[in-house]
This record gives sequence, C-alpha cells and structure tokens, in this order.
Amino acid sequence: MTDKRIFVTGGASGLGKAIALRFAQSGCKVCIGDLNDERGADAEKELRAFSPDSFYMACDVTDEQAINHVRETLTTRWGGVDLVVNNAGVAGTVGRIEDINLDDWKRVFDINLFGVVRGIKAFTPAFKAQGHGHFVNIASAAGLLTAPLMSNYNSVKAGVVSLSETMRIELEASNIHTTLVCPAFFETNLTESMNSELQDVDMSGKLNRMMSRSEVTAEDIADSIYDAVESREFWVVPHKLERRLWMMKRWLPNYFHKQLSKKSKALIEAGK
Repeated sequence: MTDKRIFVTGGASGLGKAIALRFAQSGCKVCIGDLNDERGADAEKELRAFSPDSFYMACDVTDEQAINHVRETLTTRWGGVDLVVNNAGVAGTVGRIEDINLDDWKRVFDINLFGVVRGIKAFTPAFKAQGHGHFVNIASAAGLLTAPLMSNYNSVKAGVVSLSETMRIELEASNIHTTLVCPAFFETNLTESMNSELQDVDMSGKLNRMMSRSEVTAEDIADSIYDAVESREFWVVPHKLERRLWMMKRWLPNYFHKQLSKKSKALIEAGK
C-alpha cells in the first residue's frame, strides 16, 4: 500500500493514532486531523519518522467547513486522497434513558455520527472525480450488542453501522469501498470524554479497568483495519467474544436478549 494518501480524523491519540502509524509504517502519506494541537504535534513527529510527508491539521468534525478545508489542502498538496478514516469520537453518557439530557444526546450525535456524515459528504465527490476511494468508519461493538445504560452511545454507533451498510451498497458502483470497524474494549483514552448520570457508580474506573484487561490493543485493531483495506473487506469485529455474541444475536435473538438481561441485571440495579 506504498504511496497511498490517508486522512484520519481524531488521529492524534488512541486508535486514530495507531491507525495513522500503521499506514505510515507501510510508506503511506498520512494526514491526521484533531482538536488537540499538542498531541497532534507529537503524533506528527512520530509519523514523519516513517513517512516524511505526513502531517497534522487542526480539524473539528462538527465543522463542515473545517473538513472541506482539509480536503482542499490535501488535494493541493497530494493531488487527492485514497483513504479516509472517520475515527473521531467521544464516549457517550452513562445513565438511565430518562436521565440523559438532550444536550448530551446532541453532543454525541454531532461528533460520532454527523462527524462521519460530514467526512463522507466532503470526500465522496472527490473520490468519484478521481475514480476510486475507500472509507473506514469506526463504530463499536456497542452498536451491535446494545448494553444497558449506554443508550446514546449505542444509538449513535448503530447509526454508523447502518450508514456504513448503506454506503457499501450505494458507493461500490463508483469504485468507492467501505470498511466498518466494531471494536469492544481496548486500552485508550475514551473515558476522558465520558459523562455519567450515575452518581454512586464510578463508571470511568470500571471502564478503565475493563479496557486495561483487554487482550486486544489499539495496534492489533489497526493491523486488522490495514488488512481489511488491503483486501477490501467490509466487517472488522476484532474481539472474539463480541463476534460470538453478535452472531448469537443475529441467529438467536430471543436467547441473546434473555442472556443479556440476566448479565445486565446488577448493572441496571446500580443505575437506579
């Protein structure tokens, strides 16, 4: 995949940075967009060690003009883009459905879903004009398995799943491919952006412990994404347990519901 031109939103840290480094290590030119200039500058230095024409741009995925500016800059500098990774996202709000306020819903949807939509709208015409392109959309196992007390995060990631499935059908005829990534827990900084309506439960601590115990790393997921782009695969569900649960939900939906309800009882009680 040498000489491919890549843009990664939310690329200054976490999974986005791991993805950016994986492609840079293969010789690709990589631009990372992010809101954290300090992390962006540090990531840029790491990228340039592998790919000298890689760089950082400040980019807010809630701002359509900002994403259009990135596209225009990359068109001028590189002559186009081959792959766009819609990775930027925030954690949702943990809490009962009736307790999560609408501002939190709007925040999560504006970044995690409409951020992806803005990236697609900005780059699809450019992909069509050059005759090829590839989108990688980062969703979550939460969009497939719908655990309790995560209603806005589950909903927004399910939206990314449905959007990506639509893109796969609609854009293939234009030689534009889509890869959908649905990871479960792995060690990252996602809880920095998490809100919680559960006053008596340390959800950040619980989630950080679950992430630290994961056998799957951001680098593992980045490797899976790289391979999927190479082979033009659509699904990337990197965690074995969640893959099995997802298959159970598809083939045995009532059984899955009963098992999830049993496992979730204590968590639901804690949220009351």
